[in-house]
Amino acid sequence: MPAAAHSSAPDRDAGPADPAEIQAMRVDLAAAYRLIHRLGLDDSIYTHISARLPGGGHRFLINPYGMRFEEVTPENLVTVDIDGRVLEDPMGLGINPAGFTIHSAIHAARHDAICVLHTHTVAGVAVACQEEGLLPLNQWSMQFAGRLAYHAYEGIALDLDERARLVADLGDKPVMVLRNHGLLTCGRSVGEAFKLMHNLERSCRAQLALQAAGAPIIRPSAAVAAKTAGQYAAGYDRVALQGAPDSEWAAFKRMLARTDPDFAQP
Repeated sequence: MPAAAHSSAPDRDAGPADPAEIQAMRVDLAAAYRLIHRLGLDDSIYTHISARLPGGGHRFLINPYGMRFEEVTPENLVTVDIDGRVLEDPMGLGINPAGFTIHSAIHAARHDAICVLHTHTVAGVAVACQEEGLLPLNQWSMQFAGRLAYHAYEGIALDLDERARLVADLGDKPVMVLRNHGLLTCGRSVGEAFKLMHNLERSCRAQLALQAAGAPIIRPSAAVAAKTAGQYAAGYDRVALQGAPDSEWAAFKRMLARTDPDFAQP
C-alpha cells in the first residue's frame, strides 16, 4: 500500500470505545495467534502480535509470556500501555519485555499500525540473512516492491535506544525485514497484518526453493514489480479505507472455527 494511503487510517483513539468493538479486536488477535501457530510460523513462546485497542489511553493487547500461541484466547490476552506497563493480566504471567520493545516503538510512531506482527521462521530468518534480502521474483514478493524496509541486527531487543533506529528504518513502510532476525508487518487491522505476513512468509519460502533449485531465474522488470505492488495495495486499501469486506480474513477465521473451535472462547 502506498505510504500516503497507509497513513490515512481512521483515528481509532478518538472518543470512547464500543465494548463490542473491543471484544471483536480481542477475537481477531486471538485468531491471528492461532493461525500463526496452525501455519507453523510460531517460535515456541517467543515472538508477538500486538494490537492497539480502540478508544483513548493508548492501550495494547499482547500475549501472556510463557503461553504458546495455540493457547491464546480473547480473554487471556494482557493489556499494556505504550511503555509496556501491565494494566490487566488475567493469567498473572506478565509479558516479554524484549518483545514489546519492538512493538511499542512502532505503535508510538505509527498511528496507522493498529497491529504489529513479528515472526522468527526458518524461511524468514534465512532471507533476512541474505545480503540482497527479499527479491521481487514472483507475484507474492512483487507486492512488497517499494514497500519493504530493513533494520540491522543489534542483538536481542532489550536496548530501548534501538527503538528510534528501528522506527527510522521502518519509515512509512508496512513491512520490515529484521536482518539476521526475522520478519515484521504492520497492519491497519489484525487481518491486514496477518495477510501481509502470510504473503511475506510465502515469498521467502518461494525464494529459498528457487535458489535451491539452481535453475536460471526470470527476473521481472522493476516496472512490472511496481505495478503488481500497486495492485495489491489497492486491494488492501479497499478494505482499510473504503470499508470493503475482508473476505480472505473472514475465510481464515471460518477455518479456525472448524479446526480450533475454542479460539474465540474465554
